[in-house]
Amino acid sequence: MFDPKVFILLTPVLLLALTVHEFSHGLVAYLLGDPTPKLAKRLSLNPIKHLDFFGTLTLFLTQAIGWAKPVPINPNYFKNPWRDMALVSIAGPLSNILLAFIFGFLFHLFYGLNLNYSSFVISQPLALMCFLGIKINLGLAIFNLLPIPPLDGSKVIVKFLPKTWRFNYLRLEMFGFIFILILAITGVLSKFIYPILNWFTNLILGITSIGSI
Repeated sequence: MFDPKVFILLTPVLLLALTVHEFSHGLVAYLLGDPTPKLAKRLSLNPIKHLDFFGTLTLFLTQAIGWAKPVPINPNYFKNPWRDMALVSIAGPLSNILLAFIFGFLFHLFYGLNLNYSSFVISQPLALMCFLGIKINLGLAIFNLLPIPPLDGSKVIVKFLPKTWRFNYLRLEMFGFIFILILAITGVLSKFIYPILNWFTNLILGITSIGSI
């Protein structure tokens, strides 16, 4: 059931999660010598430059599964292409995990406060928005770390595969998206992701509760 209040609170954290994820890919690639993200104007925190309509809609509906427009990367600029591509790929999910921790600390801050404006308790919706921020960012990180081409996890794990396997593994990318859709439609993907998402959500809430009000 559509809840306009949840939509209002969910939208900013969703846009932030997707934007920081793609920006992090581009930034690490640029720092490793690839000018392609900068030339494509993707070294930006402007959400419009990164959003994919269906990926954003999917993330909004599931609060766990989603994607943005991939940042163009040219591995030919890297000194060590396999290693550097793995670093670029892991940067996106790691940025979401960091954001999840930040939202965790903010959640406990707002949850422990009693900020009022007139008779409206401001701290309650802010705490809920931070909780949604934890879930969105963790869900995005977990989903993208799956070792299914073209997700980020596949570009990390390929670094550790025998060299003779690497190109054949990455060729699965043409079928990977279809495979992901099948897993999503059948519910297999959510059954796998949601228990992990809930476990890590509770873990971050527990860690960030240290020293809270």
